[in-house]
Amino acid sequence: MRVLKSFDYFEPASVKEASQLLATYGDKAQVLAGGIDVIPRMRRDVIRPDCLVNIQNIPGMETIESAGGEGLTFGAMVRLRSLESSKAVRKNYPALYMAIHQISSVQAKYMGTAVGNICVATPASDVATTLLALGAELTIGRVENERKEPMEKFYLAYGRTSLQSGEMVTAVFLPSPPPGTGTAFMNLTRTRGDIAKVSTAVAITVKEGVCREARIAVGAAAPTVFRATKAEALLRGQKVNSGTINAAAEKAAGETAPITDLRSTADYRKEMTGVLVRRALEKALETVKA
Repeated sequence: MRVLKSFDYFEPASVKEASQLLATYGDKAQVLAGGIDVIPRMRRDVIRPDCLVNIQNIPGMETIESAGGEGLTFGAMVRLRSLESSKAVRKNYPALYMAIHQISSVQAKYMGTAVGNICVATPASDVATTLLALGAELTIGRVENERKEPMEKFYLAYGRTSLQSGEMVTAVFLPSPPPGTGTAFMNLTRTRGDIAKVSTAVAITVKEGVCREARIAVGAAAPTVFRATKAEALLRGQKVNSGTINAAAEKAAGETAPITDLRSTADYRKEMTGVLVRRALEKALETVKA
């Protein structure tokens, strides 16, 4: 029987206190939110932290708030199930609702947090892929003033984020989709409960049949989740039809850098990226509202 390495355990009452602990212990500290990733990795001896910082007692971490019609903000302790149940999420961010809804593990949704999910920095995160497509901005707490960072700049490499010593993600802000915007999420798995072979989330804004803005995020097809910026550029300013959608999907597939692993081959991931992007764009266009 494996015995866990001893560690210090703290339940700070403020972001400042948590940040001070994280700064003191450096890379030997782990933030504990839902615990569905940290605890199993500790049991498998993948990580051996000297310190666990449980953030559940910090005020405001479990709130979901509308930002005066400008968007939605949710804290670092908001569970996936709470987002799935939110009427505001389902109405204004249906792609996020779908990304969470298709998670088959009820336990994961009731215990796991969205912020914890994105901070794992796995390229196969459906939640991170969708938040990236929706233009999410992260609030990062630290000992002194907090800072803001767009999701695009958060991921540096596989398993690595831009968080520095003493920093932690405290909240996520989602801007309100502009009029004429449709969103969609799709993924491909071997079985319903499996990690995605490839996933995509899109947000497209259309006016008078012309694409005004497009955001295409892809997961599990590169070292990090990423935006297919070349595919997005191909769509902007163009009439939205089957030709432009197919061209964008093909371009998105060309932007991937997949690997071959137990779930899929690199070639199949690349090909299916194009298929999923095309289908997601078509589905998003069906949801466009004036």
